[in-house]
Amino acid sequence: MARNEPDQAPAAADAQAAAVWSEFGDLAKLAAEFGVATSYDGQDGAPVTVAPSAVQAVLNLLGVDTSDPARALDDAHAARWRRPLPPVAVARSSAPEPVAVHLPAGPQTTGTVAGTPSPSPTPVPAATAFVALADGGEVAAAVRLTDGAREVDGNRVQAGLVDLPAGLPLGDHQLVLRLGADTAQCPLIVVPDRVPDVLGDADGLPAVNGPGGRAPDGGASGRAWGWMIQLYALASAGSWAIGDFADLATIAAWSGHNGADVLLVNPLHAAAPTFPVEPSPYSPSSRRFVSPLYLRPEITPEYLQADGAVRADVDRLAGQARADGLQAGLIDRDVVWRAKLAALELLFASQAPAAPAAPGVPGVPAPNGTAGGGHASSDPDGERSALADFALWSALAERHGRDWRVWPEDLRDPAAPAVAAARAELAHRVAFHTWLQRRCDEQLAAAQEAARAAGMRVGIVHDLAVGVDPGGADAWAMRAVLAAGASVGAPPDGFNQQGQDWGLPPWRPAALAEAGYAPFRAMVRAVLARGGGIRVDHILGLFRLWWVPVGAGAAGGTFVRYDASALLGLLALEAARAGSLVVGEDLGTVEPSVATALDEAGIFGSSVLWFERAADGSPRRPDEYRVSSMASVTTHDLPTAAGFLDGEHVRVRERLGVLARSGDAERAAWLAERADLLRLLAAENLLPDEGLAEKGPADEEVVLGMHAVLGRSRARVVLIAPGDAFGDLRQPNLPGTVDSYPNWRLPVLDGDGRPVTVERLLTDPRPRRLAEALGARTADRGARTVDRAGTGTPRRP
Repeated sequence: MARNEPDQAPAAADAQAAAVWSEFGDLAKLAAEFGVATSYDGQDGAPVTVAPSAVQAVLNLLGVDTSDPARALDDAHAARWRRPLPPVAVARSSAPEPVAVHLPAGPQTTGTVAGTPSPSPTPVPAATAFVALADGGEVAAAVRLTDGAREVDGNRVQAGLVDLPAGLPLGDHQLVLRLGADTAQCPLIVVPDRVPDVLGDADGLPAVNGPGGRAPDGGASGRAWGWMIQLYALASAGSWAIGDFADLATIAAWSGHNGADVLLVNPLHAAAPTFPVEPSPYSPSSRRFVSPLYLRPEITPEYLQADGAVRADVDRLAGQARADGLQAGLIDRDVVWRAKLAALELLFASQAPAAPAAPGVPGVPAPNGTAGGGHASSDPDGERSALADFALWSALAERHGRDWRVWPEDLRDPAAPAVAAARAELAHRVAFHTWLQRRCDEQLAAAQEAARAAGMRVGIVHDLAVGVDPGGADAWAMRAVLAAGASVGAPPDGFNQQGQDWGLPPWRPAALAEAGYAPFRAMVRAVLARGGGIRVDHILGLFRLWWVPVGAGAAGGTFVRYDASALLGLLALEAARAGSLVVGEDLGTVEPSVATALDEAGIFGSSVLWFERAADGSPRRPDEYRVSSMASVTTHDLPTAAGFLDGEHVRVRERLGVLARSGDAERAAWLAERADLLRLLAAENLLPDEGLAEKGPADEEVVLGMHAVLGRSRARVVLIAPGDAFGDLRQPNLPGTVDSYPNWRLPVLDGDGRPVTVERLLTDPRPRRLAEALGARTADRGARTVDRAGTGTPRRP
């Protein structure tokens, strides 16, 4: 929401950057080699210079010795030239980019440079290449030499390219390079050009006329609407003081029957099973597995099959959670999890065999509630070790604490002998945590089935957090590809003026490539298996991430670049296989090329009313919104509609000391932005002229007008929030705070401070009025009879 600075500011900033870096030329070149930024464009477009000390610290975290930058640069170049092939190649099926290769000198010359015999005085060996397909077939590829050559370890190495044929089948293959008598190979992953359009001719919102409303490829541009919810904040009479998977199914069915196609939910990732329970859904222990805190014990097969005594005990625990799960109006996850954990242990014990067994072997309760070793959807490709390791980490965390970095030394490596011994010793607890994940998958599958049966084209869209707890299960299992000593965050911007440090370790770009991107793909695949779509939080992280060295402060970091083409392609591959919608949250400090790249990949961006500003700083008109975007008035990190109108976000941030300017300056900026918004509504005939006068803090007319703007926009997906329907003043999370604000512990309230339950959401007229303000079709359309593939019935994810 920041205004543009005067034109002379960028020139002055460029001069400042040149002066700062004038004595660090070799370090700047080294930074460029490893994708570490020495400057970047801020939210207002003005260049921002990064301190050399910050760049040096980040390079060290990447494993680069910066004591002699020139030598480190030479070493990096030599290491790349020693490899005949890259660690992995990702290619688009229709028009694959050539793969760079390095050919050591040999006894004969057969290559060409730019179509002519190589001028190199050192002969290059005969080189051929082919693609070894996953089905056992082979497809020839052409090898050609290029201008580059280098002496490495006393030998001359010639640069070359492998031209891949178009039309290779999607999926995992091997690229094989033959160099005389030697052979090299690397994984070749063929990806689609873009995510398939799962919305098609959706008609939940009025169509946008004209070429601006067409899809980028000229195809269908159907529009859809839906709800975005914080599941924990919407409890029902049947849930245990917080919303759960059964509530999710209820909301999904209600949404679908009333015309919605999308239901975005907060991350449901697994937290540590210990106390205190981590409240933030964006700081999970694992992104591959799910939090059993959201289980509804009463609908498990074990409860239905239990005797009266066991069921009575579970019912008693449920009553305790409902009575005590809200403390002083705030959600108390510890109370809920303590009761629910006890109930789930009772149910597991009522069905478990007398002799505990390791996961994946006969004797462990299978997804259907009987003993057996069948696969769960947590391990869709039979990768049983991932679930087994997660369950083992959970059992070890119960004994040694939630942070594996302070466990006994011999338990910190999953491959250590002591860990194998612990797996046997803790077999019963490992089996319990395996069973929990299977029950989570069952209940989530039921929720998605409810969505599809009610007519939703997409159904549940799961939010993917940007990272994981550095002491959690994923960090323990994937230490090699995560950067210890660094945290992901964001540079200062208009709403978060001190920057953000999220306390989550970033991917190491080179290590991720060395692993063939398998950890990234497994994570995405696991999330997609549980719903109809994925929203990638901070999708800018597939392009670059703001690395904050530990102790440097949020503003003391810099950006590290990633192979966005590869990561977007892999995301498209997994989404195409799952038939899923993909949305990227691309708010904040964004390079202009990001929106273009997302659009070309068939990935929806994000548009938020507060941030949609024209070049002159005025609110953007509806016909100026992006087509391929999911639009909303707000997000979980921003003011609610009523909160913005009332200035609640200014008062709270001033009281907590998280403003970078004075309270008076912040209030003046808010009032100007509020007046701009009211003028836009009046210009769109959504507010009478008298609406430009002071309005009440929860003025429904203004809130409906805000949503009408989104309904008139070109955005193909528009989402609304229960809190905005009921006039809630409080935003779920206030970035820059930890304990001073009740982040992630706020139930949804109405404007009078009364809790909004699932029952109220389904029966109160206000949610329907908000949807109708979009121009949404809200009539009951019944159950859908055609699934994504057009084969007849809704399919299970």
